[in-house]
Amino acid sequence: MTDKTYLLALDQGTSSSRSIVFDRGGRIVAMAQRELTQHYPQPGWVEHDPMEIWQGQLATAREVLAQAGLRAADMAGIGITNQRETTLLWNRQTGQPVHPAIVWQDRRAEPLCARLRQDGMEATIREKTGLVIDAYFSATKLRWLLDNVPGARAQADRGELAFGTVDSWLIWQLTGGKVHVTDVSNASRTMLFNVHRNDWDAELLAALDIPASVLPEVRPSSCHFADADAAWLGHALPIGGVAGDQQAALFGQACFDAGMAKNTYGTGCFLLMHTGEKFQPSGNGLLVTSAAQIEAPTLPEGAVPGLGRPGAGHVSAQARYAMEGSVFVGGAVVQWLRDGLKAIKGSAEVQSLAESVPDAGGVMMVPAFTGLGAPYWNADARGTITGLTRGTTVAHIARAALESIAYQSAALLQAMSRDVVAAGGQPVTELRVDGGASVNDLLMQFQADLLGIPVVRPEVTETTALGAAYLAGLSCGVYAGTDELSKLWRVERRFVPTLGRTQAQEAMARWEHAVRQATAG
Repeated sequence: MTDKTYLLALDQGTSSSRSIVFDRGGRIVAMAQRELTQHYPQPGWVEHDPMEIWQGQLATAREVLAQAGLRAADMAGIGITNQRETTLLWNRQTGQPVHPAIVWQDRRAEPLCARLRQDGMEATIREKTGLVIDAYFSATKLRWLLDNVPGARAQADRGELAFGTVDSWLIWQLTGGKVHVTDVSNASRTMLFNVHRNDWDAELLAALDIPASVLPEVRPSSCHFADADAAWLGHALPIGGVAGDQQAALFGQACFDAGMAKNTYGTGCFLLMHTGEKFQPSGNGLLVTSAAQIEAPTLPEGAVPGLGRPGAGHVSAQARYAMEGSVFVGGAVVQWLRDGLKAIKGSAEVQSLAESVPDAGGVMMVPAFTGLGAPYWNADARGTITGLTRGTTVAHIARAALESIAYQSAALLQAMSRDVVAAGGQPVTELRVDGGASVNDLLMQFQADLLGIPVVRPEVTETTALGAAYLAGLSCGVYAGTDELSKLWRVERRFVPTLGRTQAQEAMARWEHAVRQATAG
């Protein structure tokens, strides 16, 4: 065990870069945040500047240490969590990106996805990766870069380029270009990773014409990845935990056992249910993904060797899975109310505006601005607002926008429950929540009403960063194991259902009708 009691979490998200210092009890000591510029070069395209990602993240790390009155030497280690699927490609020698980062929301690779479906790859990809063929994931974004950036294909074939999700990019920068790695949770979101073998899949690489030389080495989510150079923060620090944001949040919510579920209300909404060591395919449009995995010093029963590039053997981890549903537009609908519709001046105003009316007045909003994710998977769907009358006000639209977040999340959990029951399991009995929009009491109560189960908000809602800190703390010797972490999870408020089940079912039926209207034609 280490005598250092602080952990530095780097939380690189879609709309901002944040750094948080946690103490050993999982409490926030200080937090720094910078917004990340969104670029929309054409409809359906979303990009970030890779250097802005790195420079903003580094700046917040320096700021948070200053705010906390601590030095890097006081930290036991660094945990990194990141927006997943966002795809970067850079030159190994210069460290310069060859193109802006293609963000997870970006839809430009849909034509390639359509070809893969036509080629009959759907079943193979689902069985090997747990995913569906969709432009959401990194593989087709990477293929687009190789095909469309002048010279990229030839450079990649010569081994001159490195691909990575945001975690790999940050580690590359933090180590001065010495280390090109990712963790199993991020790798499992690329559509190139065999989640049964915990390894890159040669057949999928061939099908997508992606050279293995561009890939990072894959490691467990909690292990010693590398040391961040002392030049950045004044002291060399071990990077001990890495996980994609949603798997990190599942870990930070202490959902370590099969049947436990959490929903993160961020730019999108992401509902994950832990399924333990069981790879449980979905019959209802959900994904299977690798949960955060802890380094196994020996090979216990069920462990999977061979993390890394195809054919390479590295450290091993106990296989852990989660069922996942993704809502593409969650909290982003509030940003649209602010920036697109100009209905509010700040996101914090949405609750009071929505509460100024008793209900949505029959208005239903389906915010399919970039298509619909699980369980619908309709790339062609577009946003709709239905049920408008002369009596409709901006307040009704604001309430419908908020409620759309809960409707989409309820559809996910209902689909999940159908899968679990079909496999002989029990439905989820409570939903743990986190993320920016989880502080909205109106939204959380409506969520509990639709689901008919308690919605539980913890004291620390920054569970994405907390999960990264916990993963780092385990590998750096701050914590002895997950039992200790479970005891640190604390409830701030429980939202208990107040709506009758018949009324809730009628509300969900109206939602499904609105979805059909958004996907018609």
